[in-house]
Amino acid sequence: MTQPLPTSDKHDDRDGGLNWPRIVGLSFVIAIHAAALLLLLAPVAPPGQENQDEDVTRVVIIEPPPPPPPPPPPPPEPPKPQEIKQLAPPQPSPIPPPPEEPPVVFDEPSPMDTQAPPPAPPAPKPPPGPSYNANDLRASICSKPSMGTMVRAMQQAGIDSAEMSLHLSFTADGSVTSVSVAKSSRNRDLDRAAQSWARGVKLCPGASGEGILPVVFNMSG
Repeated sequence: MTQPLPTSDKHDDRDGGLNWPRIVGLSFVIAIHAAALLLLLAPVAPPGQENQDEDVTRVVIIEPPPPPPPPPPPPPEPPKPQEIKQLAPPQPSPIPPPPEEPPVVFDEPSPMDTQAPPPAPPAPKPPPGPSYNANDLRASICSKPSMGTMVRAMQQAGIDSAEMSLHLSFTADGSVTSVSVAKSSRNRDLDRAAQSWARGVKLCPGASGEGILPVVFNMSG
């Protein structure tokens, strides 16, 4: 017995039939290339930009017209006629006063005309005063006050004799200006009494200066 060969529903493409998967792949590739070409040919600006440019409102500034020129100045007024002044009648010229009498001239000179006598020559400078010994002014004393205050101070101190030295400053006329103790008598009351007595001392006039005045107290002698 012979068995029938199995029949196949698939058609062999090699026998001249259509290859559909290949056709579909080629179509897809062609579609991709076409889309890329359209993108290259498309305009750069988006489609809505033209509409936006058209929607922009244009503002035009209208300048106002220039002001009109000022009116011309009014014409000058004609000069007014001057009034004719009435001439005053001529007046008589005043009579000149009589001439003054000439002054009386005296031949005798007045006290104002005499010249003043020449000034008197300057008085001669006084001769310099006597020199003094700055270490001992006792020879330069011209007058001295009473020594009663020093006597009472010695009696109160209970002493009979004392020695001290005073420093004097004096002017050119002999007045004593200041007194200080150069050597003390060792008794404060006696030193004060001696300073008070020395302020009343008058030296002989001469040059101003300063010096030492020795003072010796001796009640027994």
